[in-house]
Amino acid sequence: MNPSTVLLGAAFLGVSISTLPAAAQSVYSGEGHIMVSPAQLAWTDAPAVAPGAKIAVIEGPLNKAVPFTFRLRLPAGARIAPHVHPAFERVTVLSGTLHFAHGDKFDAAGTQALGQGSVAVMPPGAPMFGYTKEETVIQLHGVGPWGISYLNPGDDPRKK
Repeated sequence: MNPSTVLLGAAFLGVSISTLPAAAQSVYSGEGHIMVSPAQLAWTDAPAVAPGAKIAVIEGPLNKAVPFTFRLRLPAGARIAPHVHPAFERVTVLSGTLHFAHGDKFDAAGTQALGQGSVAVMPPGAPMFGYTKEETVIQLHGVGPWGISYLNPGDDPRKK
């Protein structure tokens, strides 16, 4: 794995491990349970996704080769440019609608509207993009390290 991808995953968070809920501060070893109500989630900025996006890590850390689970709250009008991830990514739409597609060029007309309860699974390195019209909450899980690399570095919202 490219070390810069792992660092990109850590930089994506824009948070340190010390700001995560206790359940996410250590690698889950399969002993006991992680049980978190929505009110217990600690939301922080997710500057690598879109302006105004928030992240709540449930299980991680995201920069290690361990299982991860996190939620993203995307504001209305969020646009996520074509990008790839270094590992499988599984997305479940919890609320709102994620307009989403596979491809290396942003094409809003070519997206599929994924409403509440919809699921998408993407393999490592597969380009994808999406947008929202309304606030949308998605849950992502897989095995890390997790990261995001924009196909066009100029599309990275951290550089704007």
